[in-house]
Amino acid sequence: MSHALRLLAIAAMLVAASSTRDVPQRALLDSAPDPYVIAHDGWYYVMATRGDRLAIRRTRDLARLDDAVETTVWQPPANGANARSIWAPELHRLNGRWYIYYTAADAEHDDDSHRGVFVLENRATDPLSGRWVDRGRVNTRLPGLDGTVFTAQGRSWFVYSAYDGPDSVLAIAAMRDPWTLTGSERVIARPDRAWERQGGRQILEGPAFLRGPRGDLILSYSGSACWSDGYAVGLLRARADANLLDPASWTKAARPILASSAGARVFAPGHNAFFQPRRGETWIVYHANKAAGQGCTARRAPHVARVRWSAAGLPEVPLTQRALPRPLHD
Repeated sequence: MSHALRLLAIAAMLVAASSTRDVPQRALLDSAPDPYVIAHDGWYYVMATRGDRLAIRRTRDLARLDDAVETTVWQPPANGANARSIWAPELHRLNGRWYIYYTAADAEHDDDSHRGVFVLENRATDPLSGRWVDRGRVNTRLPGLDGTVFTAQGRSWFVYSAYDGPDSVLAIAAMRDPWTLTGSERVIARPDRAWERQGGRQILEGPAFLRGPRGDLILSYSGSACWSDGYAVGLLRARADANLLDPASWTKAARPILASSAGARVFAPGHNAFFQPRRGETWIVYHANKAAGQGCTARRAPHVARVRWSAAGLPEVPLTQRALPRPLHD
């Protein structure tokens, strides 16, 4: 079997393996690539890639997200390093302030070599009000995209998808403050599995953090090119007390936890985030196409599913039912 046919067979296997007993899933919106959800003080705040701006929807009920007004909170400058391709925003509440991490490229060079992760800060209680201050580009060692932050071992950490030669890899560094990295930056995962090399590229992107029920540190990520139906969500796991800068501390799951499912009408699922509406309840939000072969376009729609925990303490994403989290209240 040729290399190309082998990769196609792997993609078909992922679809078939994930389709058993799956039921059609409901999208929250018709279009919202790279979705991000945070639950805070009785509200869901939702962001997604809009390309030319940063916008937030706020709702108490994700079932009514389409009714929520999308408020533009920031527009890029006409020129400069963060003027083009505004992608993958994440809204974080850190030390009593709001931060948005987003990917952008230079106005004169809208390409991978001039792409990075930038930060905005807002001191207001409500992220839809107040003033968003540009804190500039995160000082990563390599160009890249899809930055995220998490807290562990008493400090903050930054993970992003870095362009390292022909590969997109996952790199981590400690943070001095919400927009500045300090110390060493290390690559902790490379696209070394066949399922991470679909679509003619070898890519790990869209990292998202989740703490396991045993205290383990979990990073999900999306593998393969986003235009491939083999695009899927994989996992890394480290012990709570591990050296997070050591690649050997991170164990990669053998198979994706979320892959294309014809039964669920979910194709090329990826770029996920996790959110917790209430104690003991974890959900995943991700984008997906509704049919095969739709590629990497604005048609990618956001979906949610309740996370189930395996006996080994790893998150699982069953698509065997249609469910939404309950509305939040004051």
